[in-house]
Amino acid sequence: MRYGYQVAAVRAAERALMDLVPEGALMQRAAAGLASACAGLLARHPGHVYGARVVVLAGSGDNGGDALYAGALLARRGAAVTAIAAGPKVHEGGLAGLRAAGGRLAGGPGDPGGPCDPGDDGRLREAGGVIARADLIIDGLLGIGGRGGLREPFADLARLTEQARSGSPDSRRPAGPTVVAVDLPSGTDADTGAVEGPAVRADVTVTFGAIKSGLLIDPGAEHAGVVELVDIGLRPYLKDEPGAMAPQRDDIGERLPRPGPESDKYRRGVLGLLAGSDRFAGAAVLATGGAVRGGAGMVRVATAAVPATAVRQAWPEAVLTVHADGGDWDPDSAGRVQAWAAGPGMGTDQHAAARLAAVLATEVPVLVDADGLTIVSQTAGLLPRANGSAPTLITPHAGELARLLGTDPASVEARRLDHARRAAAELGATVLLKGSTTLIAQPGDPTVLVNPTGTPWLATAGSGDVLTGLAGALLAQGLDPAWAGAAAAYLHGLAARLAAAGGPDGTAEAPIGASDVVRALPGAFRSL
Repeated sequence: MRYGYQVAAVRAAERALMDLVPEGALMQRAAAGLASACAGLLARHPGHVYGARVVVLAGSGDNGGDALYAGALLARRGAAVTAIAAGPKVHEGGLAGLRAAGGRLAGGPGDPGGPCDPGDDGRLREAGGVIARADLIIDGLLGIGGRGGLREPFADLARLTEQARSGSPDSRRPAGPTVVAVDLPSGTDADTGAVEGPAVRADVTVTFGAIKSGLLIDPGAEHAGVVELVDIGLRPYLKDEPGAMAPQRDDIGERLPRPGPESDKYRRGVLGLLAGSDRFAGAAVLATGGAVRGGAGMVRVATAAVPATAVRQAWPEAVLTVHADGGDWDPDSAGRVQAWAAGPGMGTDQHAAARLAAVLATEVPVLVDADGLTIVSQTAGLLPRANGSAPTLITPHAGELARLLGTDPASVEARRLDHARRAAAELGATVLLKGSTTLIAQPGDPTVLVNPTGTPWLATAGSGDVLTGLAGALLAQGLDPAWAGAAAAYLHGLAARLAAAGGPDGTAEAPIGASDVVRALPGAFRSL
């Protein structure tokens, strides 16, 4: 498990530890770990550390001090280290250490401000030249206390760093410099992962003592790159619950249901699936595939006539109930189930709304997705469910969650954690927010689950329907909504990776469809 902590918890742990160690000890531990990580990255370049051009972007706080002390350690190994101070102040001890090791402050040894005083275009151009020639850039501009967007000259330095990292068409180098963030990329909110305006985009983030929640959640996770944790002794002093947890392979594997000698199809979990319509028959087929491959002992599919025929052909093991377009519908007509999954392709008319309401009135766990979420956003009173003892899992993407909360999708994407927690609280449901980093938030629980698997190739029609069936199957097998969602998201993402990387060496990727994800699910389960 990878645990992500909130700033308040990290600060409290730091204070407790600093009372027990000599002054400056934590900064030296952090600097040593940072320098070691940077040296490992420079080893990929010709000449290794010796002769490498390293630029330290230094703010005035402890984050800048960590970066400057790390720069001093690299300078002692022969790197040419140049510091750029973001304004008139810089960490005095760190700068003195850098100079003693042979590093320099851009702008000359007598220039306390460096080249980046706000509003000085000449100094900004000088900084851009230094950054563009770097082999490695250490971002020590802002630490975990930073909030809101970057102000100048920090924003300009972030833009110059991104330009250098991306490279220019006429550059003689095959790639730009490697960017290493100190504790977290400057401009990223350490608690939520929100990024407002310009921010440093790192290849590697070296974080100290504890992973910060915002490093696990997009857009912060995307800006962080690979996250490396340096142990500086905080673990015994982290008393608060983590803000985020990212389950790893063993965490998921330990929770997956496995049949025993006494198992039969009913004991393995029966899922009721309300999906598909004459217009969207494929949604029922894909959701059924996810449920069958997800280990349900039986899948009872309630659908219209056209998708019923398609499901019967693709998944003959499914038990079908065909409902008429009009009139009342009783979920009991499908037979006894341990959980329901409702929504993919079912339509949003009044008859579909009535069927969804009937499912939500049952006393078993219910997953709602796709068209079901549209109905919920248009129909007051469906959530929270009247039967408070029956748990609910909803699986929206940003657009669907925006409709549920009366906001816009861009706002949801920008502050994914905040909106997932808000929806869980207001709707009384566990919320699985799909996207580049899938989040699972529970009502009343401050810790969100974050899925670490997936691939951009999953952005394809029908992949969400597969996830619905898979998560529903795990609900029917007895997992609680949060872990059913987390395990389904992990397996779904892993199956997509396996499908996209199919081939002799498993490295080259190719486009995939939702059906490919279904076919790859057994391999994903076997890998756990």
